[in-house]
Amino acid sequence: MNLRFNSIAKTLVAAAALACAASASAQSAGQWTAKFGFNQLTPKVESGDISAPALPFTKADVERDIQPVVIVAYGLTDNISLEAALGTPYKHKIMGAGSIAGTGELGTVEALPPTLFAQYRFFAPTATFRPFVGIGATYAYFMKETGSGKLTALTNPGGPSTTFNIDNKFTYTAQAGVAMNINERWFADFTVNKSRLRTDVHFSTGQNQHMKLDPVAVVLAVGYKF
Repeated sequence: MNLRFNSIAKTLVAAAALACAASASAQSAGQWTAKFGFNQLTPKVESGDISAPALPFTKADVERDIQPVVIVAYGLTDNISLEAALGTPYKHKIMGAGSIAGTGELGTVEALPPTLFAQYRFFAPTATFRPFVGIGATYAYFMKETGSGKLTALTNPGGPSTTFNIDNKFTYTAQAGVAMNINERWFADFTVNKSRLRTDVHFSTGQNQHMKLDPVAVVLAVGYKF
């Protein structure tokens, strides 16, 4: 976890600690909540090879990114809720791996993975700490795919610039976290989401590449109950 994310974590924890003297309140049936935080999205990449005529074991890696996020939830019952997130696209660098490790940046892509979760929250609504689990439907949407000169040199030396696109996919995401009630209206929470995401990259040269991305999201947020 980088220094930027550590700083965010310390700020949120400090804010929660200052308010802990207030009484806890419910996250209960019929209640809306909204929270603001930061999400670190880290793809857990297992790359396939770019198809011939690329060099054998020509693979790729995808770097993580951090973006702000707003998350809205509604309590169906005292223990079951629905949750959805709104945020800006994640901007990922695509790097050479396998036999081309160390060649640097092959391109960039922006990803937007909206997810609707169904959650189960443990303990009574008045509990100070409420662990929760969830399962969600995710649509992984990729945009602004941009190749670099290094990608062209690898896939189409001496020819026009190589472009690419990544298939959008429906998939699912598992969730686990814990919320801490700070006072009657404010709360903080920590959430980890893990998605199953397999997709394919298509290059303007006619080559293809299969990618297992399976991203892990770590969210730190502070929220308000309406």
